[in-house]
Amino acid sequence: MSTVTIPSRFCGPPQSANGGWTAGTLAAAVDGPAQVTLRAPTPLDVGLNLDEVGSGVALTHDGVLLAEAQAAVGRPEGTPPPSVSWDDAVAASEHYVGFHDHPYPTCFVCGTDRGVDALRIFPGAVDGREVVAAPWTVPADLCASGRARTELVWAALDCPSWFGHLAFHGGSTRILLGRLTARVHEVPSADERCVVLGWPRRKDGRKIHSGSALYSEDGRLLASAEALWIELREPDAAG
Repeated sequence: MSTVTIPSRFCGPPQSANGGWTAGTLAAAVDGPAQVTLRAPTPLDVGLNLDEVGSGVALTHDGVLLAEAQAAVGRPEGTPPPSVSWDDAVAASEHYVGFHDHPYPTCFVCGTDRGVDALRIFPGAVDGREVVAAPWTVPADLCASGRARTELVWAALDCPSWFGHLAFHGGSTRILLGRLTARVHEVPSADERCVVLGWPRRKDGRKIHSGSALYSEDGRLLASAEALWIELREPDAAG
């Protein structure tokens, strides 16, 4: 057993951790591609238990299961679409729907109320394609030995997958990440310019399936992910 703490810098909703950062925390303990299922909001600034469970790992706090990870099996569903140029990603980012309606504006990855301590990945629709894109420069302070930390790569793959659905199909913004399966082919370097893509896959009731990918500036696929998002039920009169 080991103990990890997720600082408030890496929040998604204001009082809990960003789902991608949480998932990457567990994925770092799994060899190769990993699938992480999020079971409950992950609290910030407190010690969390990271335990080996079978062939995977589990994250708990005060006896509550927060997330669990295991090696990803099988082939990914579909092939990631080709990237776009850096300039096209910059142009697409201007159409980011989060500028007008954002459920978590303080999110470490995609929040519009965050400053330079956050990633500020704002993926917008690409003209003529059913994908969203955003430019992203890897922050050096979140790298180890000159390479992006696992948590950072997974975080960058998180929110773009949601906006890849929302930009084209709309719907409620009351959502949370339920599962993220990622394959990291090449870890980007500190200060490297990258392009992040997101796209829709399908919707089953309140379950939304989408994809995301991280590319180098010259179009090499660095990492890809399949995401499952859950639409939250609207509160009743009692809240």
